[in-house]
Amino acid sequence: MHPLLSPSPVLTGFPTVDALESAFLALAEGAPHLVRRRLLGRSRLGEPIPVYEIGDGPAHAVVAGGVHPNEPIGFHTALALARRLVADDALRGELGMTFHIVPCVDPDGTRLNEGWFAAPGDRGAYGRAFYRPAPDEQVEWSFPLSYKRLHFDRVLPETRALADLFDTVEPALFVGLHNAEVGGVYFYVNREDDALVRELSSIPARHGLPLDNGEPESPDLVRLGDAVFRCPTVAERYDYVESLGLDPLAEASGGGSADYLQRFGTLVMVAELPYWTHADVADDRPSGLPYRRVVADRAHRLRTLGETLTGVLSRVDPHLTIPSPFLRGARAFAPLMAVLADAEDERARRLTDERVATRAEVFSNEDAVRSFRLRFGGMLLRALEAECAAGVAHDTVRRERDAFRRVYDDWVAEAEQVPLDTLPLADLVGVQLDALMAAARAAVTA
Repeated sequence: MHPLLSPSPVLTGFPTVDALESAFLALAEGAPHLVRRRLLGRSRLGEPIPVYEIGDGPAHAVVAGGVHPNEPIGFHTALALARRLVADDALRGELGMTFHIVPCVDPDGTRLNEGWFAAPGDRGAYGRAFYRPAPDEQVEWSFPLSYKRLHFDRVLPETRALADLFDTVEPALFVGLHNAEVGGVYFYVNREDDALVRELSSIPARHGLPLDNGEPESPDLVRLGDAVFRCPTVAERYDYVESLGLDPLAEASGGGSADYLQRFGTLVMVAELPYWTHADVADDRPSGLPYRRVVADRAHRLRTLGETLTGVLSRVDPHLTIPSPFLRGARAFAPLMAVLADAEDERARRLTDERVATRAEVFSNEDAVRSFRLRFGGMLLRALEAECAAGVAHDTVRRERDAFRRVYDDWVAEAEQVPLDTLPLADLVGVQLDALMAAARAAVTA
């Protein structure tokens, strides 16, 4: 067996930005006849963003990790893909593609998550070291877009680098390496390819992982198959929010990669993989609770969360001096909780049937709020702690930090009372890699 195809060691954490780049450099140096490295661009803080090109087929595939910097499963997948392509001449010939692999397109944001990379099974540690950029600072949601009243042109350097790559190669396939947090596996594709949809739905079971049968990320998603949804566009989300009688601009930022790639007819595929799972995520049995009440309860808890976060911010804002990424994220996401609550309230009001929610739906709706508490509460706490660590915190900031830390500890304790199983990283990477291969074959046979 070729050494690059030998069984990999058990994966226990995620590579840092530097470790990931070192691994790709070693691969390129070991196979200079197959791997070409070039600089795609630089981040806002000056970090290089390299792309590694493997193969010489006429069709092009772009694979990008770190599109959301709190989603690092794809770092392992990108490296596994590169190693497989280098080692397997027959595979490269079969696919007939040139792969452009961007290991990490947001190194700045990724470095702010590295505090939990060594212990991905600890949900409390994850929340306390969590970082997700404000929506208009996310690579995935800052492509240029103009739709109805939405006009976005504040394109990030990282997004511009990825868009320039798209413009240069006009890819047949784009795979953004995303992942979720708790639940089962689900997928997005932007093409109604029945064979591909069936293949994607079948992949998780091969690795012993469940499909997600709970509440989808957004109620306006179009289901194509078991745990497979049509890749959403900003325009579709805009129209859905507008149909509820709400303001679409309240939650809008820029376009997504799927919006941008419509011009090339690119097949877009996303495999969403959780760190943790629970027995209820695939349980379609009735819960005994009316679905309408489950949705309304979610709205109420989102509103309460938003009030808690915005309350802390309103009391400390006059005294804050450090415009950290954590603070920008907290300021963006705290009021967004009320926006999401408004949408869920309106959806619950319009539900006309009295069906009973499944256990999967109850669990996913409840856990979405737990996730938002840990995510956005963690960022707010990091923003306050940055002020205190720098020695510039006003007394109000210190007191609010101490009080909010107690609230946050209670949220963590509540989340940790829910028994979750930590999924093996090797199986998660296996699902993402198999899905990527299925999409690559679908792209070249279309």
